[in-house]
Amino acid sequence: MTSPLKLAEATNESVLIAKFFRESEGKWHSERRYYTLPDGETKEVESAIAVRFLEAGCDELIVLAQMHGLPSDKILICGTEVTWESVNSVSGKKESKGSTLFGALGNILYRDRGFATSKPITAEFHLPNEKTLCLRTEYKGSVFEEEIKFIGEKYRTRQSVISRAGEQVMIGQYLEKRIEG
Repeated sequence: MTSPLKLAEATNESVLIAKFFRESEGKWHSERRYYTLPDGETKEVESAIAVRFLEAGCDELIVLAQMHGLPSDKILICGTEVTWESVNSVSGKKESKGSTLFGALGNILYRDRGFATSKPITAEFHLPNEKTLCLRTEYKGSVFEEEIKFIGEKYRTRQSVISRAGEQVMIGQYLEKRIEG
């Protein structure tokens, strides 16, 4: 049996994640710096990011739930589609281009792909407040911890820490500016 406190926490997380995803909708310009540890080598990347809010029951979330083998009575409460195109800030060389889907249920984010895999993955999430989303993803012996935080209406900061075997191997720091939406 689920306790009333656990049920209230789950409901609150659902409300907060939907609000966070709605606030994220739009187009963003991202400036990123990655630090490889322990040597401190840096890489700078700029990305054009587009975020689209997904309502419960939409086709994308139904397919995402099926990818994860969720029973048909488990409906993802909301989600986002994120597309990006990235270039190396120094060389101008194209880094990556792609998209990913996120769907929320309880305190789990279901994704159609991970950072370093094209296979579906899940992440645990929590929102310490309505402006900050914290994620923890584990697969292939790596742990990805990320914090995305709104700074006013037009900016977000992000920080990612990637660890393997208990050692931090990379830190990513991002400043994202809303350009539309």
